Amino acid sequence: MKLLDLRQKEKEVLEKELREAQGELASLRSKLASRQLTNTREIRKMRKVIARLKTILREKQVNKEKNLTS
Repeated sequence: MKLLDLRQKEKEVLEKELREAQGELASLRSKLASRQLTNTREIRKMRKVIARLKTILREKQVNKEKNLTS
């Protein structure tokens, strides 16, 4: 996922992707706990994806608020 691609998506799409990423993270953590996860780096990557999505959503919220007050 490129940052530019994410910024062009609608808020609802980003929220859906965020929910999916959080579910995937939960799945990865359960696999880690049951020793089924071989590549633990996947957890870190997923956390970064979630952070990226949250950042983009926050940017959209701030821009919307900024446009309303101007």
